[in-house]
Amino acid sequence: MLFTTDKQTQEDLNIYGKQGTDSILSLFNRTATLNGSKLLEEMFRYPLSDVEAINARAENISYLGRINAVFSFSSEQFDRAEQYMVNTDERTKLSSEKPTLEKKLSNLVASNADYKQIVEGINALTEIMREVHSLLNNILLLAGSPFKNDPETQSIQTLLTTEPFSLILQENPKAKLPHEKLAGYDAMLRFRYRETVKQVLQYIYRLDVYITVARTATERNYIFPKALPKEEHIIKIAGFYHPQLKNAVGNNLTITPDSNIVFLTGANMAGKSTFMKSLGIAMYLAHMGFPVAAREMEFSVLDGIYTTINLPDNLGIGASHFYAEVLRIKKIAKELSMGKNIFVIFDELFRGTNVKDAYEATIAITTAFAKKRDSVFVISTHIIEAGEVLKEQANISFKYLPTRMNGTTPEYTYTLENGITDDRHGMIIINNEGILELLKKRKEAKTQ
Repeated sequence: MLFTTDKQTQEDLNIYGKQGTDSILSLFNRTATLNGSKLLEEMFRYPLSDVEAINARAENISYLGRINAVFSFSSEQFDRAEQYMVNTDERTKLSSEKPTLEKKLSNLVASNADYKQIVEGINALTEIMREVHSLLNNILLLAGSPFKNDPETQSIQTLLTTEPFSLILQENPKAKLPHEKLAGYDAMLRFRYRETVKQVLQYIYRLDVYITVARTATERNYIFPKALPKEEHIIKIAGFYHPQLKNAVGNNLTITPDSNIVFLTGANMAGKSTFMKSLGIAMYLAHMGFPVAAREMEFSVLDGIYTTINLPDNLGIGASHFYAEVLRIKKIAKELSMGKNIFVIFDELFRGTNVKDAYEATIAITTAFAKKRDSVFVISTHIIEAGEVLKEQANISFKYLPTRMNGTTPEYTYTLENGITDDRHGMIIINNEGILELLKKRKEAKTQ
């Protein structure tokens, strides 16, 4: 089953970001090649839902970090190679015979510009194949490397023993290839074994991504989560924080089938939204086999992740914020009805309606979610009265982010605690900002 998510979730978690802003993707996107960057973005678009695939990717990236692997290829090599490979015009194929003036004039062979690009492309590919062969033998296939068990690496190793790569690797790297050999390699690389060449290049782009991600993990002190079988239904994460915040406060959380709903309360500005985004980002990256901003993490693999944090009105269909919330919950309900085990975040559930409806709907929906013990739900709300009723549900874990008052100034610890809080400091913040005084002065000025 594919791991599912949607645009709303990716926007909530700032996976791709908006134009001109940093994103979670941008934390890792420092690849040496353009196609490596494209592959990285594709990995973000399609997280994994297979425990073995997640752990294998994490182990490979972690290994590259431990040995301080460097992407030893030149980006210019790939530029020349890709420009060469994109030309599939049979008329530009090099002939084993040196072109005569008559053939050049009749356009039956490559033009001088084409000829130069072809030769540069062949030379670039031969350099790339030598480098990947060296990388396999000197780093990736050493004892203790997880790449020894990687099917794609094994496939590439086998391919390098077959034509045309076996022939290329036998060439003297310091010698200039004669025209006859150039023509032979052109026929093989660009036409006969075209898909094989593309397969090797794609493998190298994957290495580019992995080495880049490994370097990011090392520089930022991220850890690699361990994926557990789906049937265990557990999430244990310690010291996790938002990767884009400086001096962020880490939090700990354990979720099991006996506590698969986290009911979160706290005053405005106490950090509820940041907490949920931090958790959502960690779960998203963990399902990619990528490192996360945490001290420790293990998690049972899920089928998807859906968040509702910054839900906009849908004016295009005439939907109010409340109706947009209802449609969002309906979408989640459909996913659950299909038997999927998913990770769900709702920030300020039913904020778009009146207190009475919000109270009743929060109890009804949370109670329904509580019956889906194979999925995980994190729900924040200001309707603390609903929490008192929901305490009857055995599998709801009540957490809050506290506020400490220093005189009339609220101070926030951003550290998760057990229980429900009735902290409400909205009017205190308004008074501290002197808003009412400003409005009063304006009114007095008009009466004078």
